[in-house]
Amino acid sequence: MSLQESLQHATAWFPVLAPDERERVLKDISSTDYPAGALIERKGEPATAWLGVRSGLVKVSVGNSDGKLASLMGVPAGGWFGEGSLLKREKRKYDVVALRACTILRMPEATFNWLLDRSIPFNRYLLHQLNERVGQFVGKAESDRLLDPEARVARCLLELINPLMNTGQALRLDITQEEIGYLARISRQRANQALRALEAARLVSVEYGAVRVLEIEGLANYGQ
Repeated sequence: MSLQESLQHATAWFPVLAPDERERVLKDISSTDYPAGALIERKGEPATAWLGVRSGLVKVSVGNSDGKLASLMGVPAGGWFGEGSLLKREKRKYDVVALRACTILRMPEATFNWLLDRSIPFNRYLLHQLNERVGQFVGKAESDRLLDPEARVARCLLELINPLMNTGQALRLDITQEEIGYLARISRQRANQALRALEAARLVSVEYGAVRVLEIEGLANYGQ
């Protein structure tokens, strides 16, 4: 699939751009392949591009000098992130790590700002995405403090299939139990137990290397 086809089918923002805006985006975007475990962006470095996941799965996380890590979110194929650092013109406040082999797209800051200056639909998309992101982080703070592992895994799966944040993402997630553990901040064994509990509740179906979401509303209400 060409870059244009990928952006047309897997993003909500590219199809709403004017023809000349699409042309510039296609000309300016760069693509880089990374192996599993690679550091894609480092905390403290200047933010120079808007980031998109063309294929694979990445983890956005923060850590301290003691080596403790906190996962902020997972971004599957179709997801775009990092707009906050560009809008505030600040250095990255998080690391971006490839949980599996992935292809990362970078829209240069100049192109991102050019779209902001001229495209109302693009601005509307970013407004909705930022609002959704705030809701995710509020929910994550709640799950970390109040919810059991099963509910945390349910929230994790909902984030990954969010149609606004990860356009084109199907209800079948190509994701391992280890990756779910990373994103939900629990062990792989505990992630396995949580998935089996959700499967017993007929909310998901666990497959080899994948999870199929069967009941979105049920996941959203799980543990409440």
